[in-house]
Amino acid sequence: MSPTPPARRRRLGLPRRVFSQVLLMQLAIAAGVAVLATGLFLAPLSKQLDQEAMNRALAIAQTTAQQPQIIKDVQDTPPTVDGPVQREAERIRKATKAEYVVVMDWRGMRWSHTTPSEIGRFVSTSPDQPLAGQEVKEIDKGTLGRSARGKVPLRDADGTVVGAVSVGIKYDGVRAQLISAIPGLLAYAGGALAVGALAAWLISRRVQRQTRDLAFSDISALLSEREAMLHGIREGVVALDRTGRIRLLNDEARRLLGIGDEAVGRSLDEALGEGRTTDVLAGRVTGTDLLAVRGQRVLVTNRMPTDDGGAVATLRDRTELEQLGRELDSTHGLIDALRAQDHEHANRMHTLLGLLELEMYDDAVDFVGEVVGDHRATAEQVTEKIQDPLIAALLVGKATVAAERAVALWISDRTWLPDRLIDPRGLVTVVGNLVDNALDAVAGTPHARVEVELRTEGHTAVLRVRDTGPGIPEEQRELVFTEGWSTKKPPAHGKRGIGLSLVRRLAERQGGSAVVTEAFGGGAEFVVVLPEALTEPDLEPALTAPGETVEEESR
Repeated sequence: MSPTPPARRRRLGLPRRVFSQVLLMQLAIAAGVAVLATGLFLAPLSKQLDQEAMNRALAIAQTTAQQPQIIKDVQDTPPTVDGPVQREAERIRKATKAEYVVVMDWRGMRWSHTTPSEIGRFVSTSPDQPLAGQEVKEIDKGTLGRSARGKVPLRDADGTVVGAVSVGIKYDGVRAQLISAIPGLLAYAGGALAVGALAAWLISRRVQRQTRDLAFSDISALLSEREAMLHGIREGVVALDRTGRIRLLNDEARRLLGIGDEAVGRSLDEALGEGRTTDVLAGRVTGTDLLAVRGQRVLVTNRMPTDDGGAVATLRDRTELEQLGRELDSTHGLIDALRAQDHEHANRMHTLLGLLELEMYDDAVDFVGEVVGDHRATAEQVTEKIQDPLIAALLVGKATVAAERAVALWISDRTWLPDRLIDPRGLVTVVGNLVDNALDAVAGTPHARVEVELRTEGHTAVLRVRDTGPGIPEEQRELVFTEGWSTKKPPAHGKRGIGLSLVRRLAERQGGSAVVTEAFGGGAEFVVVLPEALTEPDLEPALTAPGETVEEESR
């Protein structure tokens, strides 16, 4: 029997949930603010009450000192319990509800007091300041305890100081006023604290919903996992806020789009410029697995909106897959052509065998010479006008495929291309795409024909591909160059709408253009202009590695 695991001791401290921590901190802040505000209010209130009590005592003393009869009685009568000064002082004390009203002569001897036995005695606190002609207000302790006091000099008609008047306000009354104000202050503070607690609870509930009741440690772990995932996956990820500005890019997205960290915080139009890629990422083009071309890369894009009004877009590099697919299509075409050639070759062998069996030897020789001469003439026609081996080989192969599809592929008499191309692979892509599209357009039509014209004007290469197909309506002549747009059924390996987009992109990357018009006599005519496509006659062609164009485009 396995031992029972010891119970985990719960550690004291803040709760783990974000909601609870935020609520506790806000309650603590609200309570602290309420206590601080109450204390800050009580401190000046106490001082204010003291000041008011001293001012009141001083005012009573000033009023008492202004009565001529008291001044005359201090000078003419002795200090007695039932004397006129005592009677008048007691009347004033009772009328003003002061604690005491003490009248003294110039020596500091009392002529009035709340306690009759103190009359005729000297005051307990120093009378030097009022007897010197100064008015005094203070909080001090005397024979009657602590009080707020006001002292003023007592002057005769000539202004000579003949005594002083001291009035006291009981300090316990001032403290009672302060204490009586505390419950009201606490009630206000409690109300403010209750409102603050309610606001804290509402805010915490909102935080709870937004954080999905996670703990801070969970959020930290999620952020770490997100960073590792974003930088580890082989798909590009672009996060956008509700205004369409980029707020996150992972490493693969930077590579595929050819942008860096400076794009974060900018809109897609500013970071990428106009084009289908921008429209797809911004959501202006909707759908799933949308194709876009960035540089020489074919991207498959998907966009998913988020709850805050933004979106997350994913990018997959389909360039290699698209190239393999096109090579697969070409291979299938060549296989079909080889099958047709094999069938035709068998027919020719049977014909040759029949001629030999009939002992028609001269006709057999003529037949073989005619067959060989046709193929040789086609190759010689191409190589005489096109000296670049890659382009020549491409057109010879396309001529064979065209013949098997019952299409006449003509090389224009105006064609002339020297072996001085800077980027022959790029031109192979352009020629191959245009010829393939032309063959697809005219296949199965009567008198099908495709004409290729490739000539140079200085350093500029001009390519024209004409066909006798149905042509392209005027309103669709710009759409055909849009990524993902096609009137054909998609091939087995994926989607169409890539070739013509790449053709235009390659032309524009070299400062050229690609347009389509109506050919003479009907059909379509594609014209591609590639400035600076050739080197000087006395210079060797620059070697361009396949990856350099991609890297150059990404820059």
